[in-house]
Amino acid sequence: MKQTKTKYEKIKQIVSDLNLPNYRYIQLAKAIFRQRIDNFDDMAMLPKVLRIALTNEFGNNVSSLIPVFSQHSKQAEKLLFELTDGKRIEAVRLQYKQGWESFCISSQCGCGFGCRFCATGSTGFKRNLTADEITDQLLYFYFYRHSLNSVSFMGMGEAFANPELFGALKILTDQNLFGLSQRRITISTIGVIPGIQKLTKEFPQVNLIFSLHSPFESQRSDLMPINERFPLHEVMKTLDEHIIHTGRRVFLAYIMLEGINDSKEHAKAVIGLLKNRGSWEYLYHIDLISYNSTNKTTFKFQPSSAINQFCSTLKEAGVSATVRTQFGSEIGAACGQLYCENEL
Repeated sequence: MKQTKTKYEKIKQIVSDLNLPNYRYIQLAKAIFRQRIDNFDDMAMLPKVLRIALTNEFGNNVSSLIPVFSQHSKQAEKLLFELTDGKRIEAVRLQYKQGWESFCISSQCGCGFGCRFCATGSTGFKRNLTADEITDQLLYFYFYRHSLNSVSFMGMGEAFANPELFGALKILTDQNLFGLSQRRITISTIGVIPGIQKLTKEFPQVNLIFSLHSPFESQRSDLMPINERFPLHEVMKTLDEHIIHTGRRVFLAYIMLEGINDSKEHAKAVIGLLKNRGSWEYLYHIDLISYNSTNKTTFKFQPSSAINQFCSTLKEAGVSATVRTQFGSEIGAACGQLYCENEL
């Protein structure tokens, strides 16, 4: 699938078509990413002919997303955005006590993979976001003076199912644009092997989270139908290759579901999955997540009461594990809860 031309590529072309010097593009990039100017007409350092051309192409504003609704909790803010075609997505800002701000953004409008415990999966797949729509979520927060300390692709959709993801990563890491270090970016995947392999080659320092949720192939297929297409044992081989190539830690997300995947047998199987993989096995880390209740899924689950014991069992066996601290569940902004509930 051919990637859509990004607005930044179009801007370069407009500058060229107007026979303007290349430094005009750099001026424009600085106006956006250093001076935080969202309106093309306010960029007084640019010649009028360029400002008019940009407005004709993109409209008045640099960012294409329209904020529709926001919700706040003590340490989280959830934004509902409307896209140019009227479809809607959600993004989340997390505020940590140390002043660090982290942003959870969406890569798809809806999701077609149908993980049983995920509210987003119950909405169905509507379409992929463009690289601009992905990165404009961050632009919105940036224009409101927020610091983009870290970014995670853990919002709506499976990032590796969207070919536009890698265009978005180029924008985020471009030193003339967002200028983010790869290590400030995290991608979560349910196990799309070609995407993992492409990340390994093109963006080896980007953090990777794999949604495990069960060490048993048959149960994982029941909870996450993607396992039929990309079986767990094949994904683990791909993750081994990723670690060997990058030397980077890989996180395995594990949502704890009461009476489903929280037994001693599950803990032992997780240990068996990770031990004796090779000299790099210490770079695997289990991230245990308390299930966030939602009424949007067909299947109903409860958060596990055994999460701390499960964690202790893993640690005693020499497996690196922690219980993830979560924010925003009270406003439907936590893991697996994004649904665009206010879209009507």
